[in-house]
Amino acid sequence: MNDKSTIINVKNLSVRYDNRTILDNVNFSVNKGEIFVIVGGSGCGKSTLLRQLIGLEEPFSGDIEIDGKIFGYENRAEILKRFGVLFQSGGLFNSMTLEENIALVLQKNPNLDTKAIESIIELKLSAVGLGGFQKYYPAEISGGMKKRAGIARAMALDPDILFFDEPSSGLDPLTSAELDNLIVELNKNIGTTMVIVTHDLASILSISQRIVMLDKSVKGIVAEGNIEQMKYHSDKKVYNFFNRIAEEY
Repeated sequence: MNDKSTIINVKNLSVRYDNRTILDNVNFSVNKGEIFVIVGGSGCGKSTLLRQLIGLEEPFSGDIEIDGKIFGYENRAEILKRFGVLFQSGGLFNSMTLEENIALVLQKNPNLDTKAIESIIELKLSAVGLGGFQKYYPAEISGGMKKRAGIARAMALDPDILFFDEPSSGLDPLTSAELDNLIVELNKNIGTTMVIVTHDLASILSISQRIVMLDKSVKGIVAEGNIEQMKYHSDKKVYNFFNRIAEEY
């Protein structure tokens, strides 16, 4: 039986492309309301795992459960409604204003009229510090603001789970830190479960409540825990990663 505090449960997940195994027999769970971070070096399968979690790809074997329901064909549409995703680039359409970008998501809901959609857009943009920017185009705002607008769009339908793909990618350290603060503040205020894929150690130190580290040599999880457990982990690769120690060659 699914524990009431668990919202994502990954069971014996394996992913293969042709004859190449990327992830092999991966198991972990994500608790409701936590900031759960997936880390690891290049080629370890972070992006592959994210694509599995948001339903862009199907596993070779194993299951992903969302609130006790297997994320499969029968439940796919229902479960996808519970997700919001911030893609690495922000995912905004450059030919549309910020409000038009967010409206695309809201217009799929037949219960929302134009006035309700406008109110939600204003509310979500204000929540990420972009109040008054409805009429701006992506080209007219900074990279950090684009990420914030992407979060506003991901939050449009009040999802149970927000997924972030390398949220600090392409940002300078100060802007990245501001985005980290926003993520923590949103989690604190609205309690949405957040699953974040990143390799940015500064962000990991700032936002994570629980972490899994993937490693390509084992094709899966090499360590799991909070930041202190990771910084003092007995596995040398894990210790080196979290203490910024370069591997010896």
